[in-house]
Amino acid sequence: MNRNYLILAALIAIGGCARTSSLPSGTGTGAKPAVTLLNVSYDPTRELYEDFNKAFARHWKEKEGQEVRIKQSHGGSGKQARSVIDGLEADVVTLALAKDVSEVEKAGLIEQGWEKELADNAAPYTSTIVFLVRRGNPKGIKDWDDLVKPGVQVITPNPKTSGGARWNYLAAWGYAEKHDKDPKDFLKALFKNVPVLDSGARGSTNTFVQRGIGDVLLAWENEAILAAREMKEGAVEIVYPSVSILAEPSVAVVDKVVQKHGTADVAKAYLEYLYSEEGQRIAAKHHYRPRKKVRGVAFPELELMTIDEAFGGWAEATDEHFADQGVFDQIYEG
Repeated sequence: MNRNYLILAALIAIGGCARTSSLPSGTGTGAKPAVTLLNVSYDPTRELYEDFNKAFARHWKEKEGQEVRIKQSHGGSGKQARSVIDGLEADVVTLALAKDVSEVEKAGLIEQGWEKELADNAAPYTSTIVFLVRRGNPKGIKDWDDLVKPGVQVITPNPKTSGGARWNYLAAWGYAEKHDKDPKDFLKALFKNVPVLDSGARGSTNTFVQRGIGDVLLAWENEAILAAREMKEGAVEIVYPSVSILAEPSVAVVDKVVQKHGTADVAKAYLEYLYSEEGQRIAAKHHYRPRKKVRGVAFPELELMTIDEAFGGWAEATDEHFADQGVFDQIYEG
C-alpha cells in the first residue's frame, strides 16, 4: 500500500512538472501584464515614432520584463491637442509646440510644471523650417523675400490647425522684422501666394510632392530631407534660408489619463528614453536635431531665432497671431 502510494505521488509530481514546463515563458506568478500606451503626436513624426517605439519596447522588456505596446495617432498639432481635450485618451503627447501641450494642461489633463519634468523644457529634439523647391530651382528661390514675388506658389499648412504652419509663419515674420519690412504686409503678400491650406504638415508635403502643386514648400527640415530622399533623384532640392526659427517640439505625460490607465511609470520612462543615447540617435536618423551630440551626424548651421526672444513666448505669440481675429485672421481674411 505504501509502495502504491509512493508511485502515485511520483506520477503526480512528474505530471505537475510537465504542466509547469509547458507554460509559455513570462506567464509565471511574477510576470507583469502587458501594457499599452497611446502617443498622440503631430504630422511628420510617424516614421520617427515607429522606429523609437520598437526600441523602447525592447528596452522596457529587458529592464522590467514587461511587454509594452505603443499606439500612434498623427495629425495637425492643434487638432491633435483638441482631440485629447475632447476625450482621446493619450498617455503621452508629443506635439509640435509647447502651446498645444499647454492647451491640454488648461483642460485639466496635464499637471502644471510639465515643462520642468524633463530636460530642455521637455523638448528632446529640435528642428527648423526650410524650403523645398523643384529640380533646378526654376523660380530662383533663395530666401524669404522670394516667397512674396508675383507668380510664386507657396505651400504651407493652416496655422489655425498645424503647429508646423505656425513655425513657418513666425519664421517669415521674424525675417521681415530683421530686415526692416512691415511684417504684416510681408505675411499678407506671402499668403496671397498660397493656393491651398492643408490642415497639417504631412498634408502640405503630399500636396507639393504627390499632387505637384506649388513652387516651394515651407517644411520641417526632417520632412524636407525625407521628401528629397524618397523622390526621384534630384526631383526636389532643399534651400536653407538666411534665417529661420528654432522649432522645439514638446512632450508630456497626460497625467489624468495615465492615472486612469495605471501607466504613469512606463509613460514617464517612454519620454525619458527619448533623451537616451539610442533615443537621440533615432531622432537624428529621422533628421531631427538631437539635443546631444550623435557621432557622424551634422546639420547645416544657420541663424535661428527663438520663440522667446523674437515673440515673448508661445502664449504671447498665440494670443497676438493665432487667436480668433488675431493677426493671421486679419491677414488671411482681409
